[in-house]
Amino acid sequence: MSLEKKWFVFYTKSRQEKKVNDLLGRFGFEPYLPLQKVLRQWSDRKKKVEVPLFNSYIFVHVEEPRVAEVLQVPGVAWNIRHNGKPAILHPQELETIQRFLTSGLLLEAHPLEAFEPGDPVTVVDGPLRGMYGKLIASAEGNRFVVALDSIGQSIRVTLEAGLMKKTS
Repeated sequence: MSLEKKWFVFYTKSRQEKKVNDLLGRFGFEPYLPLQKVLRQWSDRKKKVEVPLFNSYIFVHVEEPRVAEVLQVPGVAWNIRHNGKPAILHPQELETIQRFLTSGLLLEAHPLEAFEPGDPVTVVDGPLRGMYGKLIASAEGNRFVVALDSIGQSIRVTLEAGLMKKTS
């Protein structure tokens, strides 16, 4: 295990990115939460608000042996894995994110994981967390229709890609 600090990628509980970012800082970690300003409209007003660029993702600059400590911070759900190993954001990728954010352009992040119709999936967050099902169609880029078989019925629901992961 390397004692060199790297940018490990973690998944937070839904809509808790800012809270987790604050807690990680208080616990002595070095978190990075890419935020962008977007214009939101309510019935009575418009306002620029800061929102995470990547829903439920946060990056932490830490040594690999301390990854388990990060997972103990309230609101951190799990560490993202790539090819069976903890995912690491490379310095060039971090610079790319920062450069995009300083461009002033409106950005949209989409998961790279390619889901195919028929893939078995698990819901990893939200009110259906833990349910297993099968992807039956995709629509609107990052939104999916899933049949959940665990209750003996074919119930279809549209979920964001970030709420699901492929199961083997």
